Amino acid sequence: MTKILNYLWRAWMMILAFVCTILFGIPVYILSFSKKHYKYAYLFIRCWSYCMFYGMGLRYELTKLSQQKLDKNQQYVFISNHTSIMDIMLMCILCDHPICFVGKKELVKIPIFGTIYKRICVMVDRKSARSRADVYRRCAEKMEEGNSIVIFPEGGVPDDTSVILDEFKDGAFTLSSKHHSPIVIFTFIGLKEMFPFDKAKGYPGKVQVYFNGILPPSESPKELKLSSFETIKKTLLQHHN
Repeated sequence: MTKILNYLWRAWMMILAFVCTILFGIPVYILSFSKKHYKYAYLFIRCWSYCMFYGMGLRYELTKLSQQKLDKNQQYVFISNHTSIMDIMLMCILCDHPICFVGKKELVKIPIFGTIYKRICVMVDRKSARSRADVYRRCAEKMEEGNSIVIFPEGGVPDDTSVILDEFKDGAFTLSSKHHSPIVIFTFIGLKEMFPFDKAKGYPGKVQVYFNGILPPSESPKELKLSSFETIKKTLLQHHN
């Protein structure tokens, strides 16, 4: 019975995604052709994210573990652990100034979702060395346009659900060092269970979001990566039920 309810819940997501993408996707599609209009497109992207997240019966509670505040005139590299497709919607909800994601090209193939995704994402083909190398240039362009960048440093959702936090890739920290952009750290707890990629599992509920703080850019990407990894892992171990 539980599996049937979960499949119905996921079917509702497809209906919701279709309606929201028609409603908000058309203005996003039109506005995103002009770089100077992306900030307006991002308003519709956030509306889409709110509708998808809350429409699936999800909500979040934000706990600030740091009193640092974001500067709206500063471009950042946002990172968090990655456990669900809903991480993308949640990050859009949390960030009220325009962001662009660095994400794998394959997600564009997801029906309906891919329409929005390719408009808010610097896509990378991880099988292509040229594509991986070109990410830094394209991210720099996005930052020059006034956008911040979101990278999930695990590089994807681990197949092994017992993994608390997968090994971090270098991209976010190299980008921070190269472009002198501070790193903003969030930890998401609960989405792995509430909205996993397994369509037969999941349930509505409240996600715990922890704002861990802001790391200043460093000449050593390795130090940034280690500090970020330890920060998120410590939060997961301390606060996960």
